[in-house]
Amino acid sequence: MHYVIYAYDHANALDRRMAARPAHIDYVGQLKAAGKFLLGGALLDPAGNMIGSMLILNLETEDELTTYLHTDPYIVQGVWDTIDIKPFRQANV
Repeated sequence: MHYVIYAYDHANALDRRMAARPAHIDYVGQLKAAGKFLLGGALLDPAGNMIGSMLILNLETEDELTTYLHTDPYIVQGVWDTIDIKPFRQANV
């Protein structure tokens, strides 16, 4: 199952985001190597400042999603405030 994840940073979380970023990038790299990370990046405000993240993950089970939600460094280190997760089906075009 693919999941699209929109995660919005806590107010004034830029310092936490930058401190957690190397661990987050490494973690997502591991997901990519396992075929679980399909696409993602920073969400930006109109001025180009990072305000959150968007990811599309390919996870086999809800347990994998739960594991992800307990291990991503941006979650563990308190960068993200609000996380919206929806199942996602890619169009075949």
